[in-house]
Formats: sequence, C-alpha cells, structure tokens
Amino acid sequence: MRVLGIDPGTIRVGFGVVEAGASTYRAVAFGVVASASTAPLPERLRRIHAGLTRVIARTGPDLVAIEDAFSGINPHAALRIGEGRGVALLCAGEARLPVFSYAPTEVKRAVTGGGGARKASVARMVAFLLGLPREPSPEDASDALAVALCHCLRAPGSR
Repeated sequence: MRVLGIDPGTIRVGFGVVEAGASTYRAVAFGVVASASTAPLPERLRRIHAGLTRVIARTGPDLVAIEDAFSGINPHAALRIGEGRGVALLCAGEARLPVFSYAPTEVKRAVTGGGGARKASVARMVAFLLGLPREPSPEDASDALAVALCHCLRAPGSR
C-alpha cells in the first residue's frame, strides 16, 4: 500500500509517499510544492494543484492522509491552511483516492508516542521508522511523511 501524506498550506505544501509492507515502511518520495509568498493566492493555489497532481501521477498512491488544520492558530492562518487543504482534497478527489484526516496531535502521538512532541522529535522518528540516513528536509516534507506514517500505524486494516 502506498500512502500520500500531505502537510497543507498555501505557500508550501509538504508531501511524503510511504510504502507500507507487512511490518516495514519505505519512503518512496518526499518534498514540497512551493510558490512565492508574494504571488497572488489564486496563483499559489494553482501551483499547489498542478504540483500535487504531478506527485499523484508520478507516485501512484492508493490513498491520501492529510493533516487537519490546527485549531489553536489565529483565524486568518487557519483559513489559509484550509484553502491549501481544499486544493489537496480536490487533487485526491480528481484521482479518485480515498482521504483520511488526522489531527496534528494524533500524528505526533502515532510517530513519537506523545501528542506534544516537537517537530525535531517527529523528524528524528520519521527518519528512524523509514530507515533514512538523516532527517527528511524541509520540515514540511518531514511533517507530510509523519502524516503518511500515522495512517500506516493507526489504520492497519486499510491496507
């Protein structure tokens, strides 16, 4: 099973594709779809759509795991994350892929054992669980791999 994990945003969207075996996990691809923060929002959203569509076509995931918007941030930031999340959901829908959503604390808990883990701890565990020689970079890609791993660890019946 291949899981596309997505860390949504409107300037940078992290993606990470994890292949889950019987008891092993392998990173297939990871990175970011980025656009200039000075670009108008419609252009940034268009770039996210085009980039995620290419990632889906190139990696052939079976499903998408996406992080929910964090409710503790300011309303403007939550709206922006929601806009990026909407584009990611559209890409999944166009590819007819099932989507699973996870709260940030659930992702951290699945990967590190604690819902309040710092991003550095999450990145270290992602590298360990995937057998990577170093922590994935940039941070958005590491977070997206963590979302994909969360699905693999939390929903083994969906394999």
